[in-house]
Amino acid sequence: MKNSKKILIAAAVVIGLLLILPFLIPMQAYLHKAEKIASEKLGVPVTIHSAHLFLLPSPRVAASDITVGKNQEIRVEGLVVVPTISTLFSATKILDLNISKPVINKAALEIVSALTAKKQESGEAAAVNIRHIKIDELQLVWPDAKFPIMNAEATLTGANKLESAVVKTMDGKLDAKVTPSDDEQLIVVNANKWTLPVGLPLLIDKAKLEMHLKDSRLTIPNIDIALYGGKLTGDAVLSWQENKEIVNWKTSGNLSMDNLSVKEPSSLVSRAVYLSGNLFGKGNFSSAAKEAGQLSDNLRTDFKFKVNNGVLHGLDLVKVASLIIKQSQSGGETQFDEFSGVLNSAGKQYNLSQIKISSGLISATGQIKISPKKELDGAVQVKVKRSVNLVTVPLEVSGTVDHPVVLPSKAAIAGAIAGTAVLGPGVGTSLGLKAGVAIDKLKGLFGKKK
Repeated sequence: MKNSKKILIAAAVVIGLLLILPFLIPMQAYLHKAEKIASEKLGVPVTIHSAHLFLLPSPRVAASDITVGKNQEIRVEGLVVVPTISTLFSATKILDLNISKPVINKAALEIVSALTAKKQESGEAAAVNIRHIKIDELQLVWPDAKFPIMNAEATLTGANKLESAVVKTMDGKLDAKVTPSDDEQLIVVNANKWTLPVGLPLLIDKAKLEMHLKDSRLTIPNIDIALYGGKLTGDAVLSWQENKEIVNWKTSGNLSMDNLSVKEPSSLVSRAVYLSGNLFGKGNFSSAAKEAGQLSDNLRTDFKFKVNNGVLHGLDLVKVASLIIKQSQSGGETQFDEFSGVLNSAGKQYNLSQIKISSGLISATGQIKISPKKELDGAVQVKVKRSVNLVTVPLEVSGTVDHPVVLPSKAAIAGAIAGTAVLGPGVGTSLGLKAGVAIDKLKGLFGKKK
């Protein structure tokens, strides 16, 4: 009985010492050393506000309020480092990391790229191997993007290379799993009622993507996305090359759209003028950049599209083409059987060409350019049925995406007014319009209309 009491007392003393001892160790001196080592390894300033050593339930160090980078590109509320006890006194330490509430800015990609290139250049064996990483409430802060808060867990190999990982948004709408598959990594992404955080906030009803990561190449052989009552299918490839100075990124792929209802997504582009109907189309895209974050800025696309049985909301082409005065018109709508064309883009510059609109009352052809500032510059030829005749009216497109301006061309208005004055309304107006169209075509031969 006495021996049992002695054992209990001794155990209590040991546990008490293990609980109290860490608070007697001055951590501030170690903090400065840790900041210096981390700054040298990462190549950017690292600050740690505070840290504590704990011996129970196992030895670990807990740090708080950590910032990385000159402009705090990475901020971490809490970091717990748990070493494997068997490697405490070994040359190579094995650690588990628990990270809470990290906030990562887009500029942190430059730090990651520089660190990756530095590692490849040095080729040194790591003194620390990270076995497992757990991240709670990860937040990505990107300009013009709103990413959901995520949780993640990852397992690494002895060479600090990713072996497997799971990423899930806290709202449960998106998850991704990374698992080894032969000599590559298989990445499976599932989305359900998820809104794209970049670009237009398009709502994805359901998506499943299977990706293959091998060395510095990510292949997506089958894109299958259900959205707006239709399907988006295709394939894509992302690759990168690393050396001492730069990191080059490239991406390319093909996409097809089948029976997408375009009313809601097109109204996200412009509330003033938008389409409804069913979209079909196919095309390709490509981009190259020094850094991954610049790929979207250098994106080039080439798509042929067709919208069937729809309505052009916010613009009545019949009414605009019937005006013989210089007056902007907005509102109304144009019903059509088919709206087709080709969309090309280079960065934020868009070009709509080979536009064709057909219905029982009108047919139209033309092209429109959209500048990076969302300014419009284009011309459309509208043929309007009047009794048994077709009257062609050239329209000029200007203004902006949010406030488009569509007017008969100056030559068309002048010709119509002159014809009406000389020969009277009706025949005179039609002949004047034809003269105006001819003048516009002649101007086109000698350069852009002024």
